[in-house]
Amino acid sequence: MKVVILAGGFGTRLSEYTHRIPKPMIEISGKPMLLHIMEIYRKFGFKEFVIALGYKGQLIRDYFLKKSDLPVNYPEDQIIKFLDLDIQLVDTGLETMTGGRLRRLRNLINQGTFLFTYGDGLANVNIKKLVKTHHESGKLVTVTAVHPIARFGELSIESSGKVRSFKEKPQIQEGWINGGFFVMEPQFLDYIESDKTLLEKEPLEKIAQIGELYAFKHEGFWHCMDSQRDKDRLEDLARQNNPPWK
Repeated sequence: MKVVILAGGFGTRLSEYTHRIPKPMIEISGKPMLLHIMEIYRKFGFKEFVIALGYKGQLIRDYFLKKSDLPVNYPEDQIIKFLDLDIQLVDTGLETMTGGRLRRLRNLINQGTFLFTYGDGLANVNIKKLVKTHHESGKLVTVTAVHPIARFGELSIESSGKVRSFKEKPQIQEGWINGGFFVMEPQFLDYIESDKTLLEKEPLEKIAQIGELYAFKHEGFWHCMDSQRDKDRLEDLARQNNPPWK
């Protein structure tokens, strides 16, 4: 089963890094975010990757070519062998939206069920259980639902105004959001109309309306990297003996 990772966005909220490198190549504990994500899937035995390139995509390509001791003129349509992984790097355009990038990969992922996620989120999702849940649901798409990251400290305040407690929580325990880590059937690609289609709008909204979107509720660790604060948090976690996404 192939794993598709989006790695083509501009990452404007981390411009101090992304003016030089694409967002998925920002390092956490000395390793690109993209590689951390791939290792999550690798742990569960998924080793075929299709990476959707865009902004500064050549830097991602150069990284894997160098790590695999391959020449810079290595054919773009050829699979790169990296460790025990098979990696296809595909230029999906500079201005292409998230849905459009997936649509451009159609000829590589239309053979059967595939996995899909964004290039900026880490989690300790049980991918095998996710896939099993998807097949049991019989739906076109299963999305991993996660609790949102807490952006502010939580105050417990008495009626007098006295603060009883102050807690800095990494995740809120109420509500669910799109956490990436999807399982998709190739028929879902029919709902993506063009390069300008935003995956999170018409396609996913439409299949939700017709009852073809299922949620895999993940109560464990999840964290995206949208800001310097997010990066600092992930760096702190990576310094632990056992980072929560490993």
